[in-house]
Amino acid sequence: MSPHRTPLYVAADIHGHRTEFRAVLRAAGLADENGHWSGGRARLWLLGDHVDRGPDGIGVIEDVRRLAAQARDEGGQVGALLGNHEVQLLAAHRFGTAPVPGWDQPGGFHGGWARFGGQEADLRGLTPSHLEWLAALPAAALVDGHLLVHSDTTRYLELGTSVAAVNAAATAVLADEHPEAWLEFSRLMSSRGSFRGARAGRPDEPVARILDALGGSVLVHGHSTLTEYFGIPPERVRAALRYAGGRVLAIDGGAYLGGRILLTRLR
Repeated sequence: MSPHRTPLYVAADIHGHRTEFRAVLRAAGLADENGHWSGGRARLWLLGDHVDRGPDGIGVIEDVRRLAAQARDEGGQVGALLGNHEVQLLAAHRFGTAPVPGWDQPGGFHGGWARFGGQEADLRGLTPSHLEWLAALPAAALVDGHLLVHSDTTRYLELGTSVAAVNAAATAVLADEHPEAWLEFSRLMSSRGSFRGARAGRPDEPVARILDALGGSVLVHGHSTLTEYFGIPPERVRAALRYAGGRVLAIDGGAYLGGRILLTRLR
């Protein structure tokens, strides 16, 4: 089967909800009852925020890494993107509670990470192998005409004007020893809302600007929950939301807010 004909799925913002993650994969036929890959040559991309807020971020990381290896052996693919919570977790690990120039919040990066849902079990459970994997995650991917990113922001264009350039810049920040660079990158990755209300044909229209630069005809993002930012009550979250004239797809179902992980098939 041609790679362009294999099924393509996305999910985002698992936030440590390992049991729920395994359940949605099992329901879609992508994993068996033991959490092992059963999707054959299907492709699955996870759009960041694998950790924090939920009970087992480390377990989610381990599941994703295992599934990626198992899928690769079967001719499939499991890919993962960098989210703002991965950046914040790495910053908390690297810099701890040291003061951050340009940021007056108490407790440094560790304090900020904890206030936004950081789980001490995730921080304590990090191994050198986890850290290496997290620091190598791409910030964006272009797959079958879909631009996959974590955050609904045009600020990715501050990192570069191609997917390769964006990813190289993100990797460079995560190797930087200066907390100021991490602070600005964390703010960039936490930005949101660039595409709500966007309409094609307007000067400097944000959706067209990022798609023209990075590629693709549809942008797919997590980060901004359907529950909190799009006004859908948790009990009514059933499917991803397409907006901005059909050019943007929001897939964060707000699992940590009583919603759900929205495993969404793109093709």
